[in-house]
Formats: sequence, C-alpha cells, structure tokens
Amino acid sequence: MPRLGELDLPNRLAPAVPRGVTQLGFGVLCSSSAILVRALLDGVAAGGGAPFALCFPAMMLATLFARWQAGVVTATLGITYGYYYTVPPSGTFRSNGVATPLTVGFIVVAAIITVALAELFRRSVRRATAERDRQIADRDLLLQEIDHRMKNNFAIVASILDIQRRRLSGEAAEALGTALYRVESIARAHRHLYRGTGQSDAVQMRAYLGDLCAALADALLLRGGVTLACSVDEAEVPRDRAVSIGLIVNELVTNAAKHAFTDRVGGTISVGFRKRPGGWTLIVSDDGVGMHAAAPAGPDHGLGSRLIPAFARQANGTLATESGPHGTVVTMDLPA
Repeated sequence: MPRLGELDLPNRLAPAVPRGVTQLGFGVLCSSSAILVRALLDGVAAGGGAPFALCFPAMMLATLFARWQAGVVTATLGITYGYYYTVPPSGTFRSNGVATPLTVGFIVVAAIITVALAELFRRSVRRATAERDRQIADRDLLLQEIDHRMKNNFAIVASILDIQRRRLSGEAAEALGTALYRVESIARAHRHLYRGTGQSDAVQMRAYLGDLCAALADALLLRGGVTLACSVDEAEVPRDRAVSIGLIVNELVTNAAKHAFTDRVGGTISVGFRKRPGGWTLIVSDDGVGMHAAAPAGPDHGLGSRLIPAFARQANGTLATESGPHGTVVTMDLPA
C-alpha cells in the first residue's frame, strides 16, 4: 500500500490531468460518496439527525489525498446539500428561525478548521517524506563511496599478498596463496552486494558462488583431469552469511584440490547450493581418496580445518561430513 505522504493525486495525475480538474473531480467524488452513504443510512433508519456528520470525514479524505482545494469543494457541496435537503423545511434555503443559520455558520467554521488541520497534516507528512527520501539518497551515496573504497582496499590487500607470494616459495608461498584466496572470496561477496533486485544487504548466491568457483578453478590450476563443477539455485542470502558460506567453499575446495587426489590423475570437485523448505543446503563433495588416505595435514591445512567450523557458526549452519575411499561429502544446513 502506498504511503500517505506519497498519495498526492494532483501530482500523480499531472500533466495528463490538470491539477485543478483533479482537485475538483476528487472533491465532487468525496462529497457524492458522503451524500450516497447518508441516503442509504436514511433509508435504513429514518430520522434525519446529524445532517452534516459525514461531511467531515469526506472533507478530510479529500484534503489528504488532493489538497485543501478538494477539501473546500467537498465541504461546500456537502454543507449545501445537507442544508437544502435535510434541514427542515427541506427543499429550500429558508429557515424557520435564527437557530438554523447560526448552526450552519458553526458548521462552516468547523469545516474550515477541519480542512486547515488536514492540510497542515498533509504538508507535514510531505515534508517528512521528502526529508526521509533525502536522507536515503545521502545514505545511498555514502554507501556507494564506502563500497568504492572497500573495493580499492580489497584490491590493494590482494595485490600485496600476490606480490609477496611471487617472491617466496615453498610453504610460505602456499600460505600466502591461501590467504589471497580468502581475501578474494570476501571481495567477491562484497562485489555482489549491489546486484540483483537492489536489496543492498543480500547477495545473489548463483552469481556469487559461480564467480567464486570459476576463480578457484583458475587459481588452483584445475585443468584437464581435475574439474570443479558448480550448481547453485537462485537464492538471496544476507551479506554476512553469504561471506561465511563463500569462505567455507573456499576452504573446502582448496583442501580437496590439495589433498583429495593424491596419486590420481583425475577427479571432480562439486559445489552445490540448494533451496529447501525453511532454508538452504550447501554441499561440497569430491570423488577423491577420502580423508583417511589424504596427505598428512600441514600447518595451513590445520588452520583451514579450524576455520571451517568457525565460519559455519557465523553462518548459523550445521556441518556434517562423510568420507570414505570413494570421496568426501561435506554438507551444511542453513536455516532461513
């Protein structure tokens, strides 16, 4: 339902319909509706009391939706109709005494106050709406600037790690390479924040994990015999959880590429992300030698094994691992 501050019919319909025509037409519509309801009520319960009662909600409605001019039209038509047809003697503007014109005078003053208050309220709501929109625009501009700076910072950190990795060899270079993959995983999640439906706090998982898997395949030199397959359902996941999921995928794929295919020339690593009732399921599997036959864990492998449960807790997920001579399957269930 549109917000009250945005229900300005003259602006909505302009320039197709002139503002004055909109105000006059909506005022006539509101007063006619009040008269019709009054006629229906008189048909159900005879009496004719309070002839101007329905004029006030009608003029408030007209003012809120089409400004004070529509409220004045509604008040004029409603009070004129009530005075002419329902105040005795009906069908004439003549009165039997001084009390009736005096009463109508009070009704007119009350109508003016009602329209004025409704117009003041409408304007205050419009000002509040404009201020809110301005603040949202300023916030979006600030977020874009922060986003740009964050991208630059990620790029600088990744470049420094890559330069240091290239200057070293052995375990030190491997450790820096692993750190580089982790930084790039976070950076990719950040880049996907503003894509999709415009919900800036959610990440489109198909694009994000697909991009991440492609980068891992290139970085880990998965060519020919060992392949990385990625199958992801369309899903939006909150930013912080998406980062944790990406880091888990990074660790599991890296570990599988390093240790699952010892003495094998080929194999497949699979990454799947599935929607299910009440949440999502992440599945990372390989058809390698299994954990029991993998190479002894080095320092980085041990760190990765400790990081995976920590990332799972951050994502509010539950991990389950099955491993045997025909491969390893790691499953993480995530509630919505």
